[in-house]
Amino acid sequence: MQDVISQVKEALDGALSPSVAIDWKCDFKGVKTGWCKLPESDQLLAAASAISTMGGRLSTVTAYLAEKYRKQGRREIAYHFDLDGTTLTLTIELPLEKARVASLTPLFRNADWNEREFMELYDIDVIGHPDPRRLFIDETIEPAVFDGLIPYSTLINGASSKTLWEAVMAQNSKEQGK
Repeated sequence: MQDVISQVKEALDGALSPSVAIDWKCDFKGVKTGWCKLPESDQLLAAASAISTMGGRLSTVTAYLAEKYRKQGRREIAYHFDLDGTTLTLTIELPLEKARVASLTPLFRNADWNEREFMELYDIDVIGHPDPRRLFIDETIEPAVFDGLIPYSTLINGASSKTLWEAVMAQNSKEQGK
């Protein structure tokens, strides 16, 4: 475990200033995971570039909006990287309004779909994305329209049906009470 930790630390220390702390854990089966919260979202591209140089690959990206973040006017995005069986997750915080983040698609082609979802579902401006077309929602519909009814992170979990139904019914009651 120490070898991967030291390699990642060295790569990120060389790419970021100031250096960042990574919380490393190893489970009973020897699976290593590291979590690192970047202090500034504009550090993401440099950190991802360092991981790419190490031969890491982007596994997936998760945008989420926990209630504690919503109250603070921000959301978090987690970028999950694989380094030969070791997972490193970098997280960044973005404001709910006028959020901007650099595209990782030039470094990791599989970031394309996630970043396009961010633009469409959360109205996050992904700077430098090579193909910012929408995936699902018609261009005439405003971005992040679903987030106004139900956060996408809630929509995709198992409890979404009840939550979405309650949001729709509350909106209907509000409109009928005008």
